[in-house]
Amino acid sequence: MTMRYSIRTAALAGVSAIAFGAVGATAQTLTIGVGSPVTSLDPHYHQLSPNNAVSDMIFEKLIDTDAAARNIPGLATEWRAVGPTVWEFKLRPGVRFHNGNPFTAEDVVFTIQRLPNVPNSPSSYAAYARPIVRMEIVDPLTIRFHTASPYPLLPLDMTNVRILDAETHATATTEQFNAGTMAIGTGPFRVQSHRSGDRIEFERNATYWGNAPGFQRVSYRMITNDASRTASLLSGDLDFIDQVPTTDLARLRADQRLALSETVGLRLIFLGLDHLRAAGENSPHITDNDGRPLGRNPLKDVRVRRALSMAIDRSAITSRVMEGAATPSGQFLPPGTFSHVADVPAPAFDPDGARRLLAEAGYPNGFRIQLNSPNDRYINDARIAQAIGAMWTRIGVRTTVEAQTWSIFVNRAARAEYSAHLIGWGSNPDGSHPLRNIMATVSSERGWGASNRGRYSNPEVDSLLSQALVELDEPKREQILIRAQRMAHEDVAVIPLHIQTNIWAMRRGLTHTARVDELTRAQDVRPAAAR
Repeated sequence: MTMRYSIRTAALAGVSAIAFGAVGATAQTLTIGVGSPVTSLDPHYHQLSPNNAVSDMIFEKLIDTDAAARNIPGLATEWRAVGPTVWEFKLRPGVRFHNGNPFTAEDVVFTIQRLPNVPNSPSSYAAYARPIVRMEIVDPLTIRFHTASPYPLLPLDMTNVRILDAETHATATTEQFNAGTMAIGTGPFRVQSHRSGDRIEFERNATYWGNAPGFQRVSYRMITNDASRTASLLSGDLDFIDQVPTTDLARLRADQRLALSETVGLRLIFLGLDHLRAAGENSPHITDNDGRPLGRNPLKDVRVRRALSMAIDRSAITSRVMEGAATPSGQFLPPGTFSHVADVPAPAFDPDGARRLLAEAGYPNGFRIQLNSPNDRYINDARIAQAIGAMWTRIGVRTTVEAQTWSIFVNRAARAEYSAHLIGWGSNPDGSHPLRNIMATVSSERGWGASNRGRYSNPEVDSLLSQALVELDEPKREQILIRAQRMAHEDVAVIPLHIQTNIWAMRRGLTHTARVDELTRAQDVRPAAAR
């Protein structure tokens, strides 16, 4: 049986591998400035794209993904279903960890067992271990995963799991990873030093089994201020930046010293809503128009959720705030991806209809709400929240916006402290990924809802997800996922806003492969002459 998870390249591939001029073949150091902080070097601690990008430089997965998010061999050279509930993986020979230990099937077993047991994980990788009931080591380079029922998503799951060394990491803690002492993988770079929230210094792994990186050393700097990141590129202090500020796009495109690399991505920016508090309970940041407790949670009424969505002018946000570097959306996945829902467009802007729905729900005069947002994580995140706040206020939902640094925001969101919050999610190109992580009922036993910060729960959506996770017939599975996503859309589980365009900028003479998953990795940047 062959499993395929593909993106139609024509739909998603943008300008990539752009080179202007050349740098000498002796170039040794690449200095990268990224717009989002890396919260941990433990590859199993926190599902965040900035963390995953750095993890991909240090560690590797059984199955990797190419720039269009298609599965390709990684530490496994091949994989196949050898029975309805058994997947077999052939492992790559001759691979060693940074400390010289050989990579074997024992390391895979250790890694899978570790996933659900990482203390205090704010967004766990446990879901990728849950379907596996037994692991069988056939020989040092062959492993079989046994599942309780047919499980077609195992290869896709393995694209999220970075492999550790059973011997080295047997008792390793997240703190030791963050200190750099346990940041030991099989990847193309070794960690030399890590200053949390500031920078990570890397050195090329001279014994790497794959293609050698283009640079001997990499300085990976976290510069969350947009103006500072652009200024550092223009001054020559940085060679390469991600999350190019939309306000600087025109200027950077016109600068002959620079080049841009871009592609439509897989990250949806959306609003999470408070589904946790019952209809008769107060939501933490909702009051009546005089600031008194409302005595109920209006967000439990689908008419209110729909009104809030209809009140948002997505086209205005993408054109004026995002400067065209985004596409309005009504769902997590863009066209061309597996289980994209063709008949779910971006919701139409209809403020009059929104007011009617509010009145029908019992709020003819609206209410007050606070919208929380990070101010240093996503492109224009705080500005987007401010624009939405103004739009909601115009329909009578008087909105204040509180924008915070990501580290504060995400911890509070994980504790479900907000009534409404702006956040993003970078999906694998399969509808099960956002369903399982964002919209499934939170369940530590199943590993579901790891990033369901609004605590949405719909038994019918869960039932469809359960069916999809055991359906081996791909066309049937796709239709089940489409039904589940359509149901969540009709229920306004979250309020989708737009899918980001991923844009990087670099000095002349570098080339970059633009990835739809937006990961900023040093191995994707090379001197132009080295191609």
